[in-house]
Amino acid sequence: MTTLLKQTRLGALFKLRRDEAVPVLLAGLFFFCVLTALMVLRPARDALGMQRGIEAVRWLFMGTALVTLLANPVFGWLVSRLPRLTFIAATYVFFALSLVGFHLLLVLAPEAVGITSGQVFYVWFSVFNLFATMLFWALMADRFTLEQSKRFFALISVGGTLGAIFGPWLASVLARPLGTPALLLVSAGFLMLALGAAWAVARSQRSGAASDGADGSGQAERPEHAIIGGSAWQGLKAVFASRYLLGIAVYVIIMAVVATLLYFTRLQMVAALGGDMDQRTALFARIDLITQLTTLVLQALIAGRVMERFGVHLTLMLLPLTVVLGFVGLAIVGTLAALIVFEATFRAVQRALTRPARETLYTVVSREDKYKSKAFIDTFGYRGGDVAGAQVEGLLGRLGMGLAGLASVAIPLTLAWAALGLWLGRAQQRLAAEREASLPPVPAAAPGEPSTTRSPTP
Repeated sequence: MTTLLKQTRLGALFKLRRDEAVPVLLAGLFFFCVLTALMVLRPARDALGMQRGIEAVRWLFMGTALVTLLANPVFGWLVSRLPRLTFIAATYVFFALSLVGFHLLLVLAPEAVGITSGQVFYVWFSVFNLFATMLFWALMADRFTLEQSKRFFALISVGGTLGAIFGPWLASVLARPLGTPALLLVSAGFLMLALGAAWAVARSQRSGAASDGADGSGQAERPEHAIIGGSAWQGLKAVFASRYLLGIAVYVIIMAVVATLLYFTRLQMVAALGGDMDQRTALFARIDLITQLTTLVLQALIAGRVMERFGVHLTLMLLPLTVVLGFVGLAIVGTLAALIVFEATFRAVQRALTRPARETLYTVVSREDKYKSKAFIDTFGYRGGDVAGAQVEGLLGRLGMGLAGLASVAIPLTLAWAALGLWLGRAQQRLAAEREASLPPVPAAAPGEPSTTRSPTP
């Protein structure tokens, strides 16, 4: 039977067993590389998207939602016909080659770069962002059991937060000597490092699915060589056929709506201050710094313990309750300082607590749903929520409703969101218990041999 890492405070602090240390460290490295690749380019994405003002950003959200809808059956086709590591590699290599293509355009034909091409890059980057992070978390849900995910999904997320801090810093250091186009190649390089880490994570130990069989039949086929099969549209169909998956989709959509309401409220309040671009950039940078530092502390020291002690269901309720309190305070105070505190808290709780808890929900579904249904929920579902939030915020603005009007819409929606989080956590517990009960009993260990345990995940 595995034991906690001996003689190390780190192992005891995070309840990390000896055989789990390498997979967790590799997963953190994987997420670090993904977030570095994304955050190196995010400032350029935001600058290009704002060239035609706030109203244009709302239409870019719609364009991104449409592209993700079109991309999902293509990704579903890859999942149906290729082994796990192959379709993961195909996706990351495609985005890396796209980055190289954008780099060549900037270097060889700079006169062709304008507002339209900038908006194309904005939409492409948004899709890249969604699929890169979705694939990471899909592999995590496939590799780790429900019990493991509660203990160290938050710890693994620290790698992503460090990447989110390192990426902008690296961009600021390299932009002047190398030029902005070179950052595209830097991003592509980190994406290839992420792919290498993904390969190492998948092979570092057998996942719970591998131990019990990909289909729960007990056939120990290595998952990196297995082909999931099914149709390209199966992910979308499964979401509407399963109350559990549909509940996850609605949870994600509401979260995206609330985040977008906050995003556009910030843009409006900052724009009303006037000032030049440098002043706005400095303000946004301070918000990001506060958020990242708060997130890092929550992920490293609090998040894993919250999920273990209070359960996924209560953890999923924390962000909605934070939003309720935040909108009440914002409606009363109505200052930019209050908004900064609210948004920083929202994003920190979302990244440190809600995201790891939400990803544990996929540990109790089939491998096909981990990749296909999750792809639909985390891409089109999220961007659909962005579109809805942007349009709601625009409508409230046209009606002349201020922060009180925004709160009157957001708070009832958020209370329903909290109730949904509670239901999802309870449903996850029930599905895990049903799956465990359906598996054959584990044979007793022979005298002198270590005892064995069964993974609760499919």
